Amino acid sequence: MFKKIGPGVLVAAAFIGPGTVTACTLAGVDFGYALLWAMLLSVLATIVLQEMSARLGIITQKGLAEVIKQELKTPWIRYTVVAIVLGAIVVGNAAYEAGNIGGATLGLEAIFGTTYISFYPWIIGICAFILLYIGSYKVLEKVLVSLVIVMSLSFLVTAIITKPNVMAMLKGLFVPSVPNESILTIIALVGTTVVPYNLFLHASLVSEKWKSPDDLKAVKRDTYISIALGGLVSMSIIIAATSIQSGEVKNVMDLAKGLQPLYGDAAKYFMGIGLFAAGVTSAITAPLAAAYVANSCFGWKVGLKHLKFKLVWMIILGVGVLFMSFGIKPIEVIKFAQIANGILLPAIAIFLLWVVNRPSVMGKYKNTLLQNIFGLLIIALAIVLGAKSIFKVIGML
Repeated sequence: MFKKIGPGVLVAAAFIGPGTVTACTLAGVDFGYALLWAMLLSVLATIVLQEMSARLGIITQKGLAEVIKQELKTPWIRYTVVAIVLGAIVVGNAAYEAGNIGGATLGLEAIFGTTYISFYPWIIGICAFILLYIGSYKVLEKVLVSLVIVMSLSFLVTAIITKPNVMAMLKGLFVPSVPNESILTIIALVGTTVVPYNLFLHASLVSEKWKSPDDLKAVKRDTYISIALGGLVSMSIIIAATSIQSGEVKNVMDLAKGLQPLYGDAAKYFMGIGLFAAGVTSAITAPLAAAYVANSCFGWKVGLKHLKFKLVWMIILGVGVLFMSFGIKPIEVIKFAQIANGILLPAIAIFLLWVVNRPSVMGKYKNTLLQNIFGLLIIALAIVLGAKSIFKVIGML
């Protein structure tokens, strides 16, 4: 089973970053189990879109941006779409990279204290640099799978320690409710789970690991299991956070401190290890995704070890480390990245749905009617939430 695990785990690693951990923490603290349904919905939407992206990757052996470019025949439309995608993904990932490194830093702070805190961003940056520089998909996959297992166990154990109310949990999961003031938290939960850059990352990674349509079954199993596991981890964080009834909790480390008097140091350390793993996995996958998008957009057709590919992820990683080491708060850039994502997710989902329905691209592996219905529902949801997310950010500027 473990030999067949692959890109799906990397996608799960990418969406469970510090932003997801923080959004899930605030959902649990502010609304208890009431928003578990929103996380379930996000996970189902992610599975539908990522399955399309993975199927596209294995059938065409190309990245998503390359296929979109190939299918848009009008030059000005093609160049406009490519420029928007490239700009939004590269700038967005550079902004989020600072948050990923910051999250991993908080994890180290929980485990080792604040004595050497100024070195933490550099330690994380160097670890990510070495793993990406090696340029081996197999090495990256093994490291990220290991980190995801550590992260999953850490957050699951934290949730179990808090002894959740099973009936209230099931109600929150299967009976949708929208408590007062919860709409922005719902947007945050969906926005940190259904991530546009993962659609590009998944198609490219699948073509690195598998080469034949005969492997489609393994691809689908990998996608379903990995993303479901990622959703379970996110839900565990919401569940752990429900045991803290405090207005003091603003981020995940406040949650760790809040758990300490109830459950001792164990919860703090489990939370710290989980957050460190979440930050490091996202700190590796965000630059990797940006490099794959640039590779597809510019038509380089180069591998992980090529200088052009390396330069893109080096820039993204470098920006993230610099933001954190100079104490620059990346919040304004992240607000811009949220606007970019709000526009990008519906647009990319529409293009993805369009290309996976084209017989010239997918042949007999194109979408079924049911997949199209789910795809259209997700696009409608993405448009509504994207618009709300953009208005929310504009209102905060």
